[in-house]
This record gives sequence, C-alpha cells and structure tokens, in this order.
Amino acid sequence: VVSDAGAAERVRRTVAADPGVVPASIGVPPGTAPEHDGRVLFEATLSDPSDSDAAKATVDRVRDSVHALPDADARVGGGTAALLDMEDAQTHDNYLVIPLVLIVVLLVLSVLLRALVAPLLLIGTVVLSLAAALGVSALVFRHVFDYAGEDVSFPLFVFVFLVALGIDYNIFLTTRIREEAAHRGTRRGVVTGLATTGAVITSAGLVLAGTFAALGTLPVVGFAEIGFAVAFGVLLDTFIVRSVLVTSLFLDVGPKVWWPNRLAHEDGGTRPPPDPVSPQAGGAPGPAAPPD
Repeated sequence: VVSDAGAAERVRRTVAADPGVVPASIGVPPGTAPEHDGRVLFEATLSDPSDSDAAKATVDRVRDSVHALPDADARVGGGTAALLDMEDAQTHDNYLVIPLVLIVVLLVLSVLLRALVAPLLLIGTVVLSLAAALGVSALVFRHVFDYAGEDVSFPLFVFVFLVALGIDYNIFLTTRIREEAAHRGTRRGVVTGLATTGAVITSAGLVLAGTFAALGTLPVVGFAEIGFAVAFGVLLDTFIVRSVLVTSLFLDVGPKVWWPNRLAHEDGGTRPPPDPVSPQAGGAPGPAAPPD
C-alpha cells in the first residue's frame, strides 16, 4: 500500500481494520525507506490465499476504504491486486470485443448472402456451439484433467478461434445452398449444398481439430486447455452444427430464410422446367418430373 506521508497512519489503521487482512503483518518492508518524496510504502498480508475469491474481495474492500480517505492518495497493489486488475481488464475486453466481432461477422454474412434472417441464424448457431464447447471444456478440465482453473484470457481466445472457423464452414455451406436455391428452390438447395460440401468441410474440420489437439501435448496448461476447447468446438461445428443444426433450421424456415431477398418470396426453381416436347407443340408428352 502506498500513500502520502501525512495520511500514512490513517491508511494503516484503515487497512488493519479490514477482516481479510492480518493486522500484525502491516509494516514497512525490510530494506525499504519508510518515506520517499512524501510517499510511504508499507505491506499487509492477506488472511486468505492470494489467488482466492476472498482475497480479491479483500483487495476491493481495502481499495474502497483507502480511496475514501481525504488527502491520502492511497494505492493498493500486490500480486492479488494485479490478478484482479487483469481479470477486470479481460472482462472489459470480452464485453467489447465479442459483440464487435459478432456485428462485423453479421455484416459480412449479410452482404455475402444478401439476406438478414440467414446470417442471424448462422450467428446463433456459432454462439450456441461456443457455449457448448466452453461448458464441456469446463467439465473436462475439472473432473477429468483435474486442472485448477483457466486463464482469464481463455474464453476470448476460444471465441476468436471458434467464431472464425465456424463461420468459415457456414459460409462454405450456405453460399452453395444459395446458389442452388436460386435455381432449384430452398429445400433442394439445402440437400444439394450439404451433399456437395460435406466431404470438403469434414476433411478440413478433422485436419484443424487434429492440429489444435496437438497443443494438448505441450507441458503448459493454458495451451492444453485452448487446444482441447478449440478441437472439440471444431468437431462440434463439423459434425453437428453444420450437418444437423444449420440444415435443419434452413429446412424449417424455408424460403423466408433469404428475407428480404426476392428468394424469400419466389423460391426460384421449385417447379421443374417444361419438357422440350410438349403436347401443345404437337409432340408426345415428355417424362414426368421426379418428385422433390
């Protein structure tokens, strides 16, 4: 704790009065000058483990208490305070970066597909996939790998990787669906798009999942956690989200998935083209078109 020399005693008493601080521990560190340029530095020991939630709560309380003292200009630092500041900064970044990335991705998908409903559905599937990957990873880390916890940057790293990869796969699939829907209708477009892109996306997903899973071999817990979460999320996107969830949503919503594009109202290609030789032209009727 650092404070002005004139208010040092009041700051000491305030810090010592907090229940999370050991009162007898407050003092000037050995070998440290008690006063320098009108500022005093002294240390206090927390009664709880330094990385515990109780210790972080103590830092918050002590900061509020000493900041309220007039003319003290007190500052509270230390390992627990630094960890708390890192978590607060990471939380701020999460609330800022994640919505911005989703908005940018939504704009890109809207321009690419020339629609609004389809991009919203795709964003929703990516967010659900991310939530599932984080939830399963937390269970595995705690009950299988017995890790003590995750780094504060873990959710943001996993989000960036999974959103980029998941949206890539969705772009491959939905652009092909849209091309087919313009000529054959949405239902046929979904089936054809899934059949034609399935092998490519599945192969790419297996390669990427294996690449990220290799991070689990490193003797660093943070890398192992990111590798497992991203590998699991990529496999989830490849085999569940793309092949089941996205296609099911497109089939259920139907042509309205392309709103406000004209495909939402006309659903081109739902009728087969007329036979080259028709009864009206005096020829024999052509073969019947196969049912959808």
